[in-house]
Amino acid sequence: MRTGYACVNTSLDCSSSRTFRLKSYSDDRLQATIDENLNCLERILQYNINHDLLFFRISSDIIPFASHPVCKLNWQKIYKARLKKIGSIIIDNDMRISMHPDQFTLINALDSEIITRSKRELLYHTEFLDLLGLDRSAKVQIHVGGAYGNKEESIKRFIKNYASVEEKIKARLTIENDDRLFTVDNCLQIHHETGLPVLFDSFHHTILNNSESIYDALKRCSRTWKKRDGLPMVDYSSQNKSGRPGNHTQHIDSRDFKSFLSQIKEIDCDIMLEIKDKEKSALKAIQIIKQL
Repeated sequence: MRTGYACVNTSLDCSSSRTFRLKSYSDDRLQATIDENLNCLERILQYNINHDLLFFRISSDIIPFASHPVCKLNWQKIYKARLKKIGSIIIDNDMRISMHPDQFTLINALDSEIITRSKRELLYHTEFLDLLGLDRSAKVQIHVGGAYGNKEESIKRFIKNYASVEEKIKARLTIENDDRLFTVDNCLQIHHETGLPVLFDSFHHTILNNSESIYDALKRCSRTWKKRDGLPMVDYSSQNKSGRPGNHTQHIDSRDFKSFLSQIKEIDCDIMLEIKDKEKSALKAIQIIKQL
């Protein structure tokens, strides 16, 4: 089992691209931003290695506008050697990596242009992981998408559109259950038609489910992961008691996390903490796991 956290912005300041704006676009400025992002990524990876945080979700913003037509920079060629070097750090320390495009990546959209843009975004994430030299256990996770008034038709459209996705994207893709529309059962329906591994989101499952226990739902999802995909990935969080239902907590709830671990202890998996203070909660989670 490896435990880690999702990186967008952290106290380690990993994403300089947050300050990058399309109106100030130039190749020189873009390269300066990418250089700093990769410097930050290396520092974060080393920090994680030093603290036994061996599962990490890399920010999608490492290469700003990578899938946008405005980006003419051949970043794949320019950063090939640098990315291979970073990838060797990951491989040498047996780290697990994932990436998660934003909610606008929708391959079951009704609009064909959105589907085209989504495929470009998935290609960027795939190429980035490929250039790191990582095997297919490094995953790109997405949600099923929108229901558009007819959930069953939306599932069928996902399956149909998935067939036209490039094979190298398919090798890295995984889908997760969400807290509003698509349950574990819905994701497993897609798996049976496509072979896509299903990433179990425990927090989403507590909000939207078909009355299965966490153990039973995770067990079913874990069977969708082949050896080449690596250990099943699991997203964990809990409810922010002062927020709306589905709002992730600011800091890990130790009692809830211990309860979660006790429910899944027979299943080997890698756990991603989707918690707002990120590495701080991940360090606490490591302490809890070691105590148990």
